[in-house]
Amino acid sequence: MPQNNPGETPTEFLCPITGFLMSDPVVVASGQTFERISVQVCRNLGFAPKLHDGSQPDLSTVIPNLAMKSTILSWCNRKKVEHPRPPDYAYVEGVVRARMDKEPGTGNRVARSEILPPVAENSPSDYDSVMGAIRARSRNSISSSTSLPLHHHRPVTYSSSSEVFAGVSTSDYSSFPPMSEEEEEIYNKLRSSNTVDHEQGLILLRKTTRSSESSRISLCTERLLSLLRSLIVSRYNIVQTNAAASLVNLSLEKPNKLKIVRSGFVPLLIDVLKSGSTEAQEHVIGTLFSLAVEEENKMVIGVLGAVEPLLHALRSSESERARQDAALALYHLSLIPNNRTRLVRAGAVPMMLSMVRSGESASRILLLLCNLAACSEGKGAMLDGNGVAILVGKLREGGADSEAARENCVGALLTLSVGNMRFRGLASEAGAVEILTEIVESEGGRERLKEKAGKILQAMRGGEREFGEGAEAREWNRMLEASGLSRSQFQGGQKEGFAYSSQF
Repeated sequence: MPQNNPGETPTEFLCPITGFLMSDPVVVASGQTFERISVQVCRNLGFAPKLHDGSQPDLSTVIPNLAMKSTILSWCNRKKVEHPRPPDYAYVEGVVRARMDKEPGTGNRVARSEILPPVAENSPSDYDSVMGAIRARSRNSISSSTSLPLHHHRPVTYSSSSEVFAGVSTSDYSSFPPMSEEEEEIYNKLRSSNTVDHEQGLILLRKTTRSSESSRISLCTERLLSLLRSLIVSRYNIVQTNAAASLVNLSLEKPNKLKIVRSGFVPLLIDVLKSGSTEAQEHVIGTLFSLAVEEENKMVIGVLGAVEPLLHALRSSESERARQDAALALYHLSLIPNNRTRLVRAGAVPMMLSMVRSGESASRILLLLCNLAACSEGKGAMLDGNGVAILVGKLREGGADSEAARENCVGALLTLSVGNMRFRGLASEAGAVEILTEIVESEGGRERLKEKAGKILQAMRGGEREFGEGAEAREWNRMLEASGLSRSQFQGGQKEGFAYSSQF
């Protein structure tokens, strides 16, 4: 069986059931990632294990986690580790049965009616069987906005509009509640094989949901979402753009946010963000921002690979609105630890520090840096990337051009300062004491800003006390100067000659 060293392998790369490096990771409906075989075994045994955090996963459906798989393989190549192989089914079954013996309570059993068949990629028969099971369950809970499962979506590729709805028939929804006149008019246009009808139906849906809260809720049905899934990847720009704009409108209502994500839209939105029309990309970014506000969506959106294309949009989009929405989407995603790590590994820290340094010091970018500084990888990347000097320099130049931006700038410095000797040296060399003292002693201004600046000064003074006072401190300085080191380099504890520089 594959062996892993838990001290070296990132925890998120390990299957929560077997503890092994995942060869075929899949996301389940509740947002966690498992080895595919582990999910299949649990389904077959009608068992849902209790995880370390006390939660119980929903194993009803799976989506291939291609982003995680790619990350694991890259890590293996970088660490010169053999690529993981699928674990033996019998072995996994033994592990699961052992857990079943330890967790005998009936609360962990999964009703057979709730178990959906495994999803094989690019398999029409499996896809149809899963869709049929999803619809059967949905009929019994269609009134609940959070009961629709996150299911595997097979991307639609086609050469003509008549192929779009090859797998959709009216009988699929025969047991659903009757449609309103408003929904029926839109539905009939969207399911047509005529592209002009698609355009008209989407324009009507977009117009209807633009300002009406009740319409946004009543029209977010599985019937219309199923059609929108096909239309949002259309090759016709006007169709794709109006489908994306309609989805933005629908996503504004809280009851719809989970329903949209669990209907399989996130992989499609990411595809449009990478290669769709410019206007459609702008709407997609807005949709991802809206969906990321919902707590239960944050993990799924991050796992499915939205971080890197959103970072690209933040850096490269020509639309100011798109850049702002991308920053907000990333901010909400970064509120959970796993997504902070994804952002850091995707190169977010140097990119954002460069934006701050070049004058793009929007409050949202600085707020994102505050979140990233809260994780160890983000803090290390900011210290390595001269983040302290850049932030202090921005405060000195008045580059943080609003009170909120100044507070976020100081907030990022405060987060970096917590329990970090290296910060104290870098901040001293950057002249942080002077600018922070000015903030604390200034008349007016936000009290919260002054409080944060005061806490940083207190942390720095604590660092100075560790070197002693008076003659002892002067002796330390002479020793350091003789060795060619600065005090901050000594505090940083860097090996190999303490060879890091705060220059930028």
